[in-house]
Amino acid sequence: MAKRQLNRRQSWRIEKIQTERAARAAKRESQALEALEGGDLGPEQYGLVIAHFGVTVEVEAEDDGLLYRCHLRANLPPLVTGDRVVWRAGNRNNGVIVAQLPRRSELCRPDNRGLLKPVAANVDLIVIVFAPLPEPHANLIDRYLVAAEHAGIRPLLLLNKADLIDDTNATALDRLLAVYRQLDYPLLEVSAHQGGGMEELQRLLDGHVSVFVGQSGVGKSSLVNSLLPDVDTRVGALSELTGKGTHTTTTARLFHFPGGGDLIDSPGIREFGLGHVSRADIEDGFIEFRDLLGHCRFRDCKHDREPGCALLAALEDGRIQPQRLASYRHILASLPEEEY
Repeated sequence: MAKRQLNRRQSWRIEKIQTERAARAAKRESQALEALEGGDLGPEQYGLVIAHFGVTVEVEAEDDGLLYRCHLRANLPPLVTGDRVVWRAGNRNNGVIVAQLPRRSELCRPDNRGLLKPVAANVDLIVIVFAPLPEPHANLIDRYLVAAEHAGIRPLLLLNKADLIDDTNATALDRLLAVYRQLDYPLLEVSAHQGGGMEELQRLLDGHVSVFVGQSGVGKSSLVNSLLPDVDTRVGALSELTGKGTHTTTTARLFHFPGGGDLIDSPGIREFGLGHVSRADIEDGFIEFRDLLGHCRFRDCKHDREPGCALLAALEDGRIQPQRLASYRHILASLPEEEY
């Protein structure tokens, strides 16, 4: 059934209601902040944002590891899980964020309005999780890889639910994974349910700040439960109607590994938009293209049917796989027209 379109008056009313709610929330936040800063605050200290809850964040104190619910001063930029901050403690396990420390890296994605939104900070390993079910698609994996390359974050491809590989999907999975093995992307097969490969995954995660990404239903929460048994994250089943996953994680949260390193569990998303990157960024995200770019006969080559195209020549002799060129074209076609 087609979605019913809102008329101009209905859209205006919805926007008005949302604006009024935001204004009331901002007023309550301002009053809470004034009450805090009007009292006795402790000295400035360093902390780590563990989770974000609307107008407040949960901060872990660097000195004692205790958690505090902190308010943000109005002049601060938006904070995300993984941010390091300077803050001052109140007298009820609460506090005030004074400053944001510079980020080493940030993982961003466009929101529903197309505005760029950071979702995690100071990450050095992005774990791209997929599974036999829901059926993995190269285009979605490649979107994550482009995003990782654009953010300067090292990727790890993780096939979860390896116990679900059977005669009906083994051939397609082997064909899919062979492309990434040929490109030397790190790739690991595990089963959070049966435990296979989990020790190796833990070894790869130790000492790093990692974030799990991937469409809903691939088992990210099950992986967290297996890696961190004391953490109980909700696990959702696949929808019987669509075969897609149901969302379980509602906010990005940071967990510590006993052996060192952190894991940020981010909300499951089925589609990773790349509207914030340019055509050059897309091309740079396909690592096998890098030595070929700039060698086409025409400077404005679209790598489609043009004679003398270096990418098409590489496709013919096997240096570029059809799966990857198809992904590149699909991603490029999804960019805003002014970026194409």
